[in-house]
Amino acid sequence: MKWFEDGALHFALGIEDTFVPQSRAGERPIDEYELTEHYEQVETDLGLAASVGAELLRWGVPWYRVAPTAETWDWSWTDRALDRFRELGLRPVVDLLHYGTPLWLDDQFANPDYPERMAEFASRFAERYGDVATDYTPVNEPMIHALFSGEYAYWPPYRSGPTGLASIASSLARGFVLTQQGIAEQLGDRATFVHVDAGMRYVGDTDAPEHRETVARLREQTFLVEDLVTGGVGDGHPLLAQLHRGGVTDALLAWFRDNAVRPDVMGVNYYPLHSTEVFEAGVHHGGGFADPRPFFDAGTDGLREVLTTYADRYGAPVMLTETCVTGSVEQRIAWMDESVAALHDLRGEGVPVVGYTWWPLFDMYEWTYRHSSSPRVDHLLTMGLYDLVETSGGHLDRRRTPVADRFHQHAVAGSRAEAPA
Repeated sequence: MKWFEDGALHFALGIEDTFVPQSRAGERPIDEYELTEHYEQVETDLGLAASVGAELLRWGVPWYRVAPTAETWDWSWTDRALDRFRELGLRPVVDLLHYGTPLWLDDQFANPDYPERMAEFASRFAERYGDVATDYTPVNEPMIHALFSGEYAYWPPYRSGPTGLASIASSLARGFVLTQQGIAEQLGDRATFVHVDAGMRYVGDTDAPEHRETVARLREQTFLVEDLVTGGVGDGHPLLAQLHRGGVTDALLAWFRDNAVRPDVMGVNYYPLHSTEVFEAGVHHGGGFADPRPFFDAGTDGLREVLTTYADRYGAPVMLTETCVTGSVEQRIAWMDESVAALHDLRGEGVPVVGYTWWPLFDMYEWTYRHSSSPRVDHLLTMGLYDLVETSGGHLDRRRTPVADRFHQHAVAGSRAEAPA
């Protein structure tokens, strides 16, 4: 029996692991592990996760550091980290790609060799650490990857528009499939795959003539990569014409159907303050960081909707793989209580919810750091169980807050919960 089959609600944490190492004029690299000093403090950080009752930790691998050249592999830091996972008995859910590629991979996700290179990295990791790491997310939030790199031209390789998105999404999806196949070859039935994407919702004047077509496209795009990797894109798919314009051939779509991979658990990331975008009649917003639409706090109503939608669409158990609010300790605790209660309610209604993840374990730095010259402190987001506090010497302390105590209470109660009738 795998961990998600025991009927309990499993509690997890995550460590923010965005890696976009490329730079150009006006943009600096962003590596959250470097910004938060996780490289230096990895052993104590993993200990913090275990100390508050987390059973699982969503944790990423800096591919660009592990593979500094196309033919070089440096596992020294990951060896340290995985040794600590073994020591603690903490279960990693490994984010193999949480944005960003190595510096030597020209054109990043648009490189024709990207899918095979990604699969090679994943297979090598699984072979080396398969005794302790059996749970994998092949690509975290592939649709956010595709939007930021393929539609918004915000991250490398800076493609734009719906056709750019289709091209990048299909490349990500092919790498996703090859990655899952490679891990399965290494680990066999021991492997568990937690697919993770962002829950995205659109409300407001969605029927306004100037928005109707865009909203219809965006609502379908939310599921595009997962539809591709699970073999769900064929004749009649509403985005078929967009895929064709983006260079996706019928032969490639047939390959996806012939090589379909399934999630053991379907993960959904949901942030009440950011996951629901608002359309306004007469107002155009392109979306994304450069031209954001207003957001609507949909609270637990939005959370219930996205989890139920993914459970129904893909026929797999679902897990809330990221949630939090940026705010005071009191605001963080309030959302934790509300969101945990919502998951228990869903389970009671028969929705197969198997996990809850507070993201992140400790604070992080906003992605706007990449497009700024300001010091990291100007981009701090207070989201974690532990606040990041910069000392006079420039060191980052992890300061425990009451949010950690509340998470521990929920985790202990969740481990004792009976399966819903």
